[in-house]
Amino acid sequence: MSDIKSRAQGIEPSARARNVNEIADKSSNVYESLAIVSHRARHLAVRMKKELQGKLEEFSSATDSLEEVNENKEQIEISKFYERLPNPAVIALKEFMEDELHFRYRGEEHPED
Repeated sequence: MSDIKSRAQGIEPSARARNVNEIADKSSNVYESLAIVSHRARHLAVRMKKELQGKLEEFSSATDSLEEVNENKEQIEISKFYERLPNPAVIALKEFMEDELHFRYRGEEHPED
């Protein structure tokens, strides 16, 4: 699976109005479509958080104390980069609308390849 930065490339970070009928057409109804998108958005948010924490941990040292906070320019730039990424829900909806998400209902068999 590719990283979140590459998935977010070219996505407009701001929310915009969507055609509800187009969203509903991707599954049996709009509520199922939104449930699929929200599940993927939560997954992306967790991955983004872990990825950011991992990158910021590279800068922390064992001798840091609460009083001694050392602001590193690279840490600030990394944090700003992640703040500018589109919302995970925007990324998930784009993936869903472009048929990049594969979903199935519980109890369905996995398709044989």
